[in-house]
Amino acid sequence: MRKSLSALALAFFMAAPAFAQDQAPRPATADAPPAGGAAAQDNPPAAPVPEAVTPAPTNPPMTGPKILISTSMGDITLQLDSVRAPKSVANVLRYVREKHYDNTAFYRVAHGFVIQMGSFDANGKGRGIHPGPVALEANNGLSNLRGSVAMARAEEPDSATAEFFINLADNLPLDHKADDPANTTGYAVFGQVLSGMDVVEAIGQVPTGDNGPMPGQAPVTPIIVKKVTVLK
Repeated sequence: MRKSLSALALAFFMAAPAFAQDQAPRPATADAPPAGGAAAQDNPPAAPVPEAVTPAPTNPPMTGPKILISTSMGDITLQLDSVRAPKSVANVLRYVREKHYDNTAFYRVAHGFVIQMGSFDANGKGRGIHPGPVALEANNGLSNLRGSVAMARAEEPDSATAEFFINLADNLPLDHKADDPANTTGYAVFGQVLSGMDVVEAIGQVPTGDNGPMPGQAPVTPIIVKKVTVLK
């Protein structure tokens, strides 16, 4: 029942800067006055062309029910996407309606990466989950961007159960790989933080220790999930 998320290492390549060679100044002539002369004032240099700004990646609008996660640090509202991730959403809603998440905890805080909840209480004790894991829906057009919510799983693609995580950053290495036609890679995004991202970020900054299912990533002071409800 213990879940693991494997963050892939990103390699950054820095291009060596190119330096233009200085040209020797031209001698002053009647046709080419020295720099700063009247001709320079009459013909100012062209304005620099601004560099193109690459827009930040975004997920498309999501359609489906909303759930409210009431925690000891505040409320978080999630917008689920039952159109692009119908199996994942139905699975999470089943656990919500059965009150599986009530009185559990955010048991994993990986600073700058994710916060995770599901089936463990504040003492690290797990609770039962339904047999039959959820089929992987990572290839659904949604990306693991900051504030998105995805199903946690084991190494096997179709192994998600009740655990899910909220991304603290744009974790693109967790996305489905474009060269994977069999849909066996990535983590399925099924929702987005609608409100309470300040609470998510506050949870993501708490001190962590070893008292939990993921050593080194357990909040020192437990973050209690008091209740999870479906909003009308």
